[in-house]
Amino acid sequence: MTPTSAVQDRPTRGLAATIKSRFQQFLAFGSLIVIVVFFAFASPNFLTFSNITGVLFSTVVIGTLAVGTTFVIITAGIDLSIGTGMALCAVMSGVFLVNWHMPLLLGVLAAILFGGLIGLINGFNVAILKIPPFIATLAMMLVAQGLALVVSGSAPIYFTDVPGYLEISTGNLIPGVNFPNAVVVLAVVAVVAAVVLNKTVLGRYTYSIGSNEEATALSGINTKKWLIIIYTLAGLFIGLAGVMISARLGSAQPATGMGYELQAIAAVVIGGTSLFGGKGTIVGTVIGALIMSVLNNGLQIVSVPQEWQNVILGGVILAAVYADNIRRKEG
Repeated sequence: MTPTSAVQDRPTRGLAATIKSRFQQFLAFGSLIVIVVFFAFASPNFLTFSNITGVLFSTVVIGTLAVGTTFVIITAGIDLSIGTGMALCAVMSGVFLVNWHMPLLLGVLAAILFGGLIGLINGFNVAILKIPPFIATLAMMLVAQGLALVVSGSAPIYFTDVPGYLEISTGNLIPGVNFPNAVVVLAVVAVVAAVVLNKTVLGRYTYSIGSNEEATALSGINTKKWLIIIYTLAGLFIGLAGVMISARLGSAQPATGMGYELQAIAAVVIGGTSLFGGKGTIVGTVIGALIMSVLNNGLQIVSVPQEWQNVILGGVILAAVYADNIRRKEG
């Protein structure tokens, strides 16, 4: 190819890349619309206000976990501890507020920071000890599961005597409108996370580490420090999810949490974040979480048996991972 033809071909390549990028960005949203339309025709009860509110409400915990996990997966890492870590943080919120009688705001903040501690340990194990993320977070998953049972005495901790705690999740900011606060919390969290990922140094380094950690380190960036920060940030989302689920249930259930990590990771991948790192958006993750919730809700409304619901959701996850592989090869 001559220099002249290369220059002439450059705008065409740029246009093709832009179209491809936009297509991938809106693919998840288009899939969500198709699923919603399908269930709207399948059942007249699907598009009711109460059901849509219920779908949004059920998205909060998975969405919160998925938003935090997005940062980790963009670095080409993984976090399997988010489910049981969430359960442990829920138990710790019970310890802080019920057993230790901390003020509401202080107890909630302590529970969220405890999630940050879980993330900090994960980050240290991955960045400093060089333990593969899968193994490091699998170990933390087991540790958190055990600690949740030990700390709680294998019994739920109820928040009936903690004024205002349940309203964090189930209360309504707008009087007379049945729109739970938890949905507002997820919206705010998602916006803040999107700003951090797209407009801050932390976000730029997150993408850079995921694209090529070795090259990032050679450019003078302390990748170990930033990996620890990224995992710690993801841990704060674990803590927040623990607060939200215990406020929704009115109790801290130590056995809750298993399986949430799979749903959150699935939401991230369905939303377009690459398991190979370097690519992903918070908007896509939220859409992925909504897809998971809409599928769960819609399949229940049309009376699909639970075992077949699992089969369908598993198929969706496989399709998302396969699409990620195709995008990586074509990229």
